Amino acid sequence: MNIHGIRAIYRFEMARTFRTLMQSIASPVLSTALYFIVFGAAIGSRMGDIDGTSYGAFIIPGLIMLSLLGESISNASFGIYMPKWAGTIYELLSAPVSWLEVVIGYVGAAASKSVILGLLILLTARFFVDYEILHPLWMFGFLVLTSVTFSLFGFIIGLWADDFQKLQVIPLMVITPLTFLGGAFYSINMLPPFWQKVTLFNPVVYLISGFRWSFTGRADVHIAVSTGITLGFLLICLAIVWWIFRSGWKLRS
Repeated sequence: MNIHGIRAIYRFEMARTFRTLMQSIASPVLSTALYFIVFGAAIGSRMGDIDGTSYGAFIIPGLIMLSLLGESISNASFGIYMPKWAGTIYELLSAPVSWLEVVIGYVGAAASKSVILGLLILLTARFFVDYEILHPLWMFGFLVLTSVTFSLFGFIIGLWADDFQKLQVIPLMVITPLTFLGGAFYSINMLPPFWQKVTLFNPVVYLISGFRWSFTGRADVHIAVSTGITLGFLLICLAIVWWIFRSGWKLRS
């Protein structure tokens, strides 16, 4: 394992993040803060509790997931696509690093950015909403697991995309709608029975439900199922990346 190669890729990607703090960190935190102001402080104060939790505290896991999924995918896909677009990918191809070390470097950096962003959003929420975390270790573990999983998914999108438009199609047209419809702002138990069953086909439901359990101790789906679905998606993404590189696919634009 070329640790120096992994470290070089990781440090380069993290340095790029800190050079663009307004875009990478400040912008998503500010956007999520507006949700807390509108839905948590303004509207939430006029709504009843959901499963014994105030509405403002109830939507915190969903809002964190909303930002986390989008940023994980965008960070990883943009990180590997830019060298392809600029032509600097050949420097990486000529370096003594394997495909696994490339994946660890890029995905590790994207996941680190997402975890930092999630924690900053959680800290920001404290200014607008009172909340408690019943299972902090589980919360952090689920945060890391989700960040790694969707950073790997974003890496696959970056490999697949051949223009900037394709980088945004899945995050904007697929992930964001699924998150809004996955219980970010409501419990699926509030839906009619038929739509509850339909909603269970939305994979984001299991992410939000598992993450919310770490805060409130209550979930729409059993925590074991949520964890299993997330781990299963991670393994699928790993298998896809392995197949891409083992089939002889090259990191060329």
